[in-house]
Amino acid sequence: MIQRPILNFRHLIQAVLLVLPILLAANEQPTLKVLAYNIKHGYGMDGKVDLSRSAALIKRVDPDLVAPQEIDKSTERTGKVDQTKELGRLTEMHAEFGPFFDFQGGEYGMAILSKNKATNVANHRLPDGQEPRTVLAITVVPIENGPEIVFAGIHFYATRAQRLAQAQRLLEILKDETRPVILAGDFNSRPDSEVMKIFAKEWTIPHKGEDRFTIPSDKPRSEIDFIMFRNLDGWKVEKIDVLEEPLVSDHRPVVLELSKLPAAPKS
Repeated sequence: MIQRPILNFRHLIQAVLLVLPILLAANEQPTLKVLAYNIKHGYGMDGKVDLSRSAALIKRVDPDLVAPQEIDKSTERTGKVDQTKELGRLTEMHAEFGPFFDFQGGEYGMAILSKNKATNVANHRLPDGQEPRTVLAITVVPIENGPEIVFAGIHFYATRAQRLAQAQRLLEILKDETRPVILAGDFNSRPDSEVMKIFAKEWTIPHKGEDRFTIPSDKPRSEIDFIMFRNLDGWKVEKIDVLEEPLVSDHRPVVLELSKLPAAPKS
């Protein structure tokens, strides 16, 4: 007679412990993680081409969206490997390739990786410079119950005038886009450049803090890699980091994490 209430109390505690994680998960706000990384076709600071190191870093970060730059497809220098396809296989993500130009028997360009499959893919040609350039963009719902967004990978090149023309053309392409847009990649432009100033007028460019330099990866002294967004109402920046990685590429990875703001209580 004395022990029964104690047993019932224990059962109650066990039930609460079982249900509590479910209740906490239901109250968690959705998060969206974006990675920008110029992987230099897998060519590390040790002079070795090893795409598996790039893929391992991506898996470790566990992003929803990735914009890798300097990607080879079936070129001589990287052993005729379709690097976009291989990155998709190694990271278990959907992969799209945007070629810039023919190179060494294959193609050179950039890629986009996404956990969820894109509903649309476009490779927009930009004004030519020293090398042809495009902007690869996908339309995707990147997370469960998240918004449909346009995600675009950037690799502007090479002179100040060429980069400015490429940026202006990209803004023209996106001028009528009302959905949320995220741009990520190698802008080859410093924060005080004309290129970044025109984006700053309408785009949110999260500040990386004191440790903001992205190149060279072994002794960083310049900031040219960015992630920015527009029209993401109801979302906030949780954090943005430049990762310490001196071997895999000559660039350091940039990771942005966004979270959805709690819904306002109904009156």
